[in-house]
Amino acid sequence: MSGGFPIDLILFGMVAAFLVLRLRSILGRRTGYERPPTPVEPTGAGEEAARTIDTRAEEAVVPQLGGPGPKRGLPDPASPAGQVLARIRQIDPEFDPAGFLMGAEGAFAMIVEAFARGDRQTLQTLLSPEVFRDFEGAITAREQAGERQRTELVALRESSILEVDLRGTVATIGARFVSDQINMTYGADGTVTAGGEAVTETVDVWSFARDLNSADPTWLLVGTRSE
Repeated sequence: MSGGFPIDLILFGMVAAFLVLRLRSILGRRTGYERPPTPVEPTGAGEEAARTIDTRAEEAVVPQLGGPGPKRGLPDPASPAGQVLARIRQIDPEFDPAGFLMGAEGAFAMIVEAFARGDRQTLQTLLSPEVFRDFEGAITAREQAGERQRTELVALRESSILEVDLRGTVATIGARFVSDQINMTYGADGTVTAGGEAVTETVDVWSFARDLNSADPTWLLVGTRSE
């Protein structure tokens, strides 16, 4: 047996490095999150703010929710959305629609959890400036009222790429999420003022945007709506 470096370790290292680079190209960068979330969602003025998302992750960890994995849907390649995805890949060959969708699923849970904690620092790195202002305003209103929110993301049932737009090198992708959630609002005295323990189905469409020529791989959340 020679004293050379084992070839299998060299190959393993090459594969590991490739996977790390791939994951970062899909999710972007993020710090400080490495555990499954217990997200919280506001009601009233803050409700729309809680439905905002971005796919920035330093060490991307897709939260493991209860039940089987979500049913995922990608546009038909011949559809208008599918054709725009193909144009995005021409500009950015590293873009992978399936990988984007998986990263968006993790971000869906991560953003809601950050809002629940009132974690402005994390949210500011994940959201566009306009969306962050909405979130920050909702958090401030909640704090001033002495309220506390609880949103438990019980299961993510479905995810799909719904809309795709490309203007110049700026791409925008709308992802649709169907989830089961428990939403409750607690007043300053600790009593429940809205919601309850019942599990309800929630349908959200979150839009992410990125300049494909940018060295930053992050897709920022730029818009939200509920269905």
